[in-house]
Amino acid sequence: MPIDRLNDKLNPASAVPLKSVSIHDPFWTSYANLAREAVIPYQWEALNDRVEGAAPSYAIQNLRIAAGIEQGSFNGFVFQDSDLYKWLEAVGYRLSTHPDPHWETIADEAIDLLEKVQLPDGYINSFYQINGLDKRWSNLTEAHELYCAGHLIEAAVSYYHATGKRKILDIACRFADCIDRTFGTEPGKIRGYDGHQEIELALVKLYQTTGEERYIKLAAYFIDERGNSPAFFLDEFEKRGRTSIWSPNPHMPDNTRKPDLKYFQADVPVREQKHAVGHSVRAVYMYTAMADLAGLNNDPTLLEACRTLWKEMTRTQMYVTGGIGSTHHGEAFTASYDLPNDTVYAETCASIGLVFFASRMLRLEPKAEYADVLERALYNTVISGIALDGKSYFYVNPLEVWPHACSCNPGKHHVKPVRQHWFGCACCPPNIARLLTSLGEYIYTTDAVSRTAYTHLYIGSEANVQLGDSSFKLTQTTAMPWSGSASFKLNELNGSASFSLAFRLPGWTNGKRPSVVLNGQPLADSAAEVRDGYLVITREWSSEDTIELTLDMPVLRLTANAEVRYNAGRIALQRGPLVYCLEEMDNGSKLASLSIKADGEFTTEQNDNLLPGAVVLVGEGYRDAVVVEADQLYSAASIPQPEAAAVRAVPYALWGNRTPGEMSVWVRYRN
Repeated sequence: MPIDRLNDKLNPASAVPLKSVSIHDPFWTSYANLAREAVIPYQWEALNDRVEGAAPSYAIQNLRIAAGIEQGSFNGFVFQDSDLYKWLEAVGYRLSTHPDPHWETIADEAIDLLEKVQLPDGYINSFYQINGLDKRWSNLTEAHELYCAGHLIEAAVSYYHATGKRKILDIACRFADCIDRTFGTEPGKIRGYDGHQEIELALVKLYQTTGEERYIKLAAYFIDERGNSPAFFLDEFEKRGRTSIWSPNPHMPDNTRKPDLKYFQADVPVREQKHAVGHSVRAVYMYTAMADLAGLNNDPTLLEACRTLWKEMTRTQMYVTGGIGSTHHGEAFTASYDLPNDTVYAETCASIGLVFFASRMLRLEPKAEYADVLERALYNTVISGIALDGKSYFYVNPLEVWPHACSCNPGKHHVKPVRQHWFGCACCPPNIARLLTSLGEYIYTTDAVSRTAYTHLYIGSEANVQLGDSSFKLTQTTAMPWSGSASFKLNELNGSASFSLAFRLPGWTNGKRPSVVLNGQPLADSAAEVRDGYLVITREWSSEDTIELTLDMPVLRLTANAEVRYNAGRIALQRGPLVYCLEEMDNGSKLASLSIKADGEFTTEQNDNLLPGAVVLVGEGYRDAVVVEADQLYSAASIPQPEAAAVRAVPYALWGNRTPGEMSVWVRYRN
């Protein structure tokens, strides 16, 4: 049982295990196949520096040097090991759903390499093993040691659950034991924590897999210690002689060289934090661990902190695409409502972390707002981050692109109009791989106390559900995201049983209740309860029972809060979970000259050239007429009436897969 469980008040729900869910979906199967057949093989080549024209990874090379197999110096970033770990985690998920001896053999060889690298005390980190172990644990602020350890642990848990092989799990446990001997409040231990959160959520997974309570206690220590006074990062900075591994370090102002504690979410204890600040990926990884610990340790104060941070982040600092982190200076949050479109960062990893956080909140309290955000991030920023061939990626996810400015404006150098084959800092590609291969974990949860099985995402799938003493197979068939139909069928239920099935009512239905057909007959509204954004049907169920939902899927014209100055006089288009954008290929250049007719109609068209089944939007709009001569910059000429023009919008998730050009999510409108 989890430690320090005071009572059963929180009762977190459980995700239906990955091995119990198989995806058969017209939309997501293509991405699942892409992850298995293209992404994992391509990334293995990239990790081994065998992709022509791509930035070298050095990940495997560094580990081979650390193991004594090769000679050489360390190359790449201090956290380079983590790219391999995330890839191994993705392979584990792949093997859970699609066993494959070929990839299992390759993964086993990589794990054998890690066993050779590991020191007798359990430590693994190629940067310090190559450059000098005397400096290990001396720069937790910057060096990502515990971050890398966390990703190794997550890989170990994934691979163990997939294959039952203990080698990598034992490697991870030895490393976790090394960390446990090193950190804590006891005499002789380092009373510190990592600059990049990750170890916390990983230790929770290791505890859940092994049952070893030391691991969850250590996770709680790292969360509880963060932000206390005296500030650990400041003390560590002084002890190492005010030096930095980064030159210059953007998070240490030149006049003081001291770490910016807010950047590391370490300025105040986590329970006192009210605003999402600092590096966005670090923040949501930490929030994920906080939510995990709130449920496992029945910690209502930690849960309340999660609620506060969730509300502030998603209601004042999140893009309409589910992106977070608005500035490239530190890949960070800035201030409430500061959401520029053309200089945005919105790192792919940050939206993946947002998915993690949302999924943990759903387990604590099944409210549709968490699943709505999870879905928004997943269907938009996350899959925008990967090309349809699986071999190029966006690190940054802009909402407006003018390629010419990106090529010559230093303030937009991070914004790319085309995806890149790899990155020197390649955290995003393997992060996408591990999310796509584990997608089945995010569709359903079960609450044994209320005997309720929740459907959070409308993704075609089969799930073997265990609900108390009842077990059954739930088959979901859906045409989403292109249309709003979804049907469910129960099978393999022994006899009949009373329990509840809960289906999310997505925010994009604009409040319209779906039509529901139960076993071929319309279900009266009074026969289903709406609770926290879910339609809950409680009855005596039997095998062969069917439920059919028809969810309204209007084209929404979204406006932004007036505080978001960048979007004044503009609207964004959304249909179902998909946010849409305009691309130059469909609308010509100078997208800024286009506007949408405020009360105009939109029609839908299928465009299989984008993606089989893809729906594009066609609406009425206008194009501003030219009022300035080509050789003039400004003019006092009278302003002519705009010309009528058709506006074509494509899913943001699919932009950048055709001829490169301008792109815009937010578009002006006219009455």
